[in-house]
Amino acid sequence: MSTSQAVQDNDWRERRRIRAWELRQQGWSQDQIASALGVTQGAVSQWLKKVREGGLEALRRQPAPGRRAALTESQFTQLPMLLARGAQSYGFANDGWTTKRVARMLEVVFGVAYHPGHVSRLLRKYCPQWRDLDTM
Repeated sequence: MSTSQAVQDNDWRERRRIRAWELRQQGWSQDQIASALGVTQGAVSQWLKKVREGGLEALRRQPAPGRRAALTESQFTQLPMLLARGAQSYGFANDGWTTKRVARMLEVVFGVAYHPGHVSRLLRKYCPQWRDLDTM
């Protein structure tokens, strides 16, 4: 499923939850709302409880939970400059960069640990000129 399709699906679900609230405001019972919207009475009950506890905004689509990026955008933009200093400036035997070395450099400079496999994705995004590092 594409990202735009997922957003459309979520928007449809959000509209359904809001419609349930509108129907409740018109005096419909939970069973009637559930039947009209093709959902369970339990789902309607949960949605109405959310509105009571958090207002209509509680029915809005929520961003997916997940870990926030360990580095800020400002820190990511520093990557090309940090890499340009060379690996030796960070205590490595030569100036060759590997994803393991970049991960170690990020830990030393920013105090943030990244798996070398993830480092390669970060480099593709923020440092296209460094994308062909050894993965050793």
